[in-house]
Amino acid sequence: MKKFVMALGFVFGLFAANAYAHCQIPCGIYNDDARFTLLYEYIATMEKSINKIKELSGKTDAHSKNQLVRWIINKDEHAEKFKDILWQYFLTQRIKPVDPKDKGKYQKYLKEVELIHQLSFYAMKVKQNVDSKYTQKLIELLKEFEELYTGKKDKDHHH
Repeated sequence: MKKFVMALGFVFGLFAANAYAHCQIPCGIYNDDARFTLLYEYIATMEKSINKIKELSGKTDAHSKNQLVRWIINKDEHAEKFKDILWQYFLTQRIKPVDPKDKGKYQKYLKEVELIHQLSFYAMKVKQNVDSKYTQKLIELLKEFEELYTGKKDKDHHH
């Protein structure tokens, strides 16, 4: 019985770890604005982490070293969460494949996929570096993706 309970806990733990990305059953409950808000929040968190890493890097006391490691982990975790929303929410569930014969819709589809790839690439660069140019690139690309995806120009970009 104890092994069964432990196995059940493991399965529920796996589910809980992935639940934040929204489900993949056809529930029809989507909140694109909430996802964009989270994406901008994650970029802001990555940016703050980069600034804290730079601030703490020259310090040698144990507390500063501990905090440095925590900020590095925080930056990397938020870059992963950012990519998870792009791939698990937008690419897997919201952006549907389009018939190439419908030129206008197909061009939009290709651009959305291209932007998700670019956003994922720069999220990876954030994990590899402590340069704010990558978070700035994420903001720029996310604005472009949001405008294309929503069809709304000059939207308040949640930041």
